[in-house]
Amino acid sequence: MNLKKKENQNQFTGSNLVLGVQFLFVAFGATVLVPLLVGIDPSIALFTAGIGTLLFHLITKGMVPVFLGSSFAFIAPIIEATKLYGLPGTLSGIVAVGIVYTVVSAIVKWRGIKLIERLFPATVVGPVIMIIGLSLASVAVDMAKTHWAIAIISLATAVIVVVFTKGLIKLIPIFIGIVVGYISGLAFGVIDFTPIKEAAWFSLPAFTMPEFSWGAILYMIPVAVAPIIEHVGDMYAIGGVAQKNFIEKPGLHRTLLGDGIATGLAGLMGGVPNTTYSEVTGAVALTKVTNPFVLRISAITAIVFSLIGKISGILKTIPQAVLGGIMLLLFGLIASVGIKTLIDSKTDMTEIRNQVVVSIVLTIGIGGAVISWGNFSLAGIGLAAVVGILLNLVLPGKAKEVVVND
Repeated sequence: MNLKKKENQNQFTGSNLVLGVQFLFVAFGATVLVPLLVGIDPSIALFTAGIGTLLFHLITKGMVPVFLGSSFAFIAPIIEATKLYGLPGTLSGIVAVGIVYTVVSAIVKWRGIKLIERLFPATVVGPVIMIIGLSLASVAVDMAKTHWAIAIISLATAVIVVVFTKGLIKLIPIFIGIVVGYISGLAFGVIDFTPIKEAAWFSLPAFTMPEFSWGAILYMIPVAVAPIIEHVGDMYAIGGVAQKNFIEKPGLHRTLLGDGIATGLAGLMGGVPNTTYSEVTGAVALTKVTNPFVLRISAITAIVFSLIGKISGILKTIPQAVLGGIMLLLFGLIASVGIKTLIDSKTDMTEIRNQVVVSIVLTIGIGGAVISWGNFSLAGIGLAAVVGILLNLVLPGKAKEVVVND
């Protein structure tokens, strides 16, 4: 009886298909928002998210019920790196980030998680996450001011969903905010339907090959600090939901490797870095559906959507003001996660050591400091992360490790 039930769980039944599409619906808004903000075809992000999720499940022996989507941590670095090195060069940096994940995976396999906790304590991770949000504040305002009325409608919708709703609706504020903002754009007559008319019904995403660039690689690699810690937290969170210890089995080294391979592949195909999605984890907790096979259906659905050209065309018609309004909330929320990291970890900010680390990391990251040598440079979030790690290692005393409260 149990064997038969297990077989049914791994079949394309009607109920499994509906659940899989539902989980993609939860991740859809955030997955396509990142490429839209950095100037990449959203169909590529959907394709690489789907392929990346399937690879993740293969590497982790199909045990972990997660969906990989576009990582918000890399929005600012991709925008800045593209200005400096062009998109193909930036893509080589994304591939390098995937390699960093695999290296960290090997370290975890060799030494365990303690070394990672030592290198990335709350006093480093917290301010780095804050910078990820705050460094894009001006971008959000610039996009919102293209049409403040539409931006405010989009923002208000997302806030209402986050604060006042319950259930699955509460998990998709970005998606609903974009939909309502788009409708308001129609009402104001500011939407250009040309991309939809010109798009084919079925087409392959416009893949872009990376071009090797040391500058872009050095720029992007340090940004991996925060997402790696986020990944660890997500594994604890989804383990708690599924009542299984995924840190031990299949092992954190396997989940990090899966994330790294997915991100590296995304860079090779012209997409954005992937990460385990907390929104989907929330949906899994809400629905009590912890069957990993359902998430693989979500991945296949994302791939199918990426091949429908009209979907990409629709996404390209979303007004800048809609995206700006969503970002006014989103980037502030990212910064607040950094603050929450310090609070949850009970970091004592009366200690001068902690004050020094946090203040220098914030100043360097938000101030846009750059260190250059020859044709190479290290700047922004990446430079701040490196400085934070070094300060934590050389200053006397011991910092609090990151604590994840979900």
